[in-house]
Amino acid sequence: MNGNYVINIGRQLGSGGKEIGEKLAARLGIDFYDKELINLASEESGLCKEFFEKADEKASQGIIGGLFGMRFPFISEGAMPCNNCLSNDALFKVQSDVIRRLAAEKSCVFVGRCADYILREHPRCANVFISASKEDRIIRLCRIHNVNEEVAEEMIEKADKRRSEYYNYYSYKTWGAAATYHLCIDSSSLGIEETVRFVEEFVAKKLQLRF
Repeated sequence: MNGNYVINIGRQLGSGGKEIGEKLAARLGIDFYDKELINLASEESGLCKEFFEKADEKASQGIIGGLFGMRFPFISEGAMPCNNCLSNDALFKVQSDVIRRLAAEKSCVFVGRCADYILREHPRCANVFISASKEDRIIRLCRIHNVNEEVAEEMIEKADKRRSEYYNYYSYKTWGAAATYHLCIDSSSLGIEETVRFVEEFVAKKLQLRF
């Protein structure tokens, strides 16, 4: 893999995990992938991205094709015909293949989507989980989405449930548990910028990076 390395970030909604991942990737000069994976999986499979958006970080719930009430509802133009019954598991496999290909080609930061489990055999990886106090998570969501505290709290509860079910289903590990990751950090303790620096220092030491 020519010395490539990957940083996989799990995160609680509202913890600033995506922002931390973006800033970390920028500081290290490597690529960052979050929602971008949906577009790449769509391009490589010939399926329009709505399929992947529907299944994004959701545990398998059986057949999703039939939910849309029509045959081949999201097959992009020029795609090869395929079965209209695509399970979340099938879409997870496509996305997993994209993650493995990217990790083989270059150094990068992945956010969510079980990347740490998918890349468990990668020789140079650092798996990090970002959490934050509930108060800070609510404040951040209220600011970003312009919602009230009650709505923000409901968003947190739903996201935590969805992400944990997704991760636990596909990885057979426990989402957010310390034993699952190389580093767990509360972004409320240091703030976003200092958390980025802390994670960068940890990754540099673990992977023996030279800047």
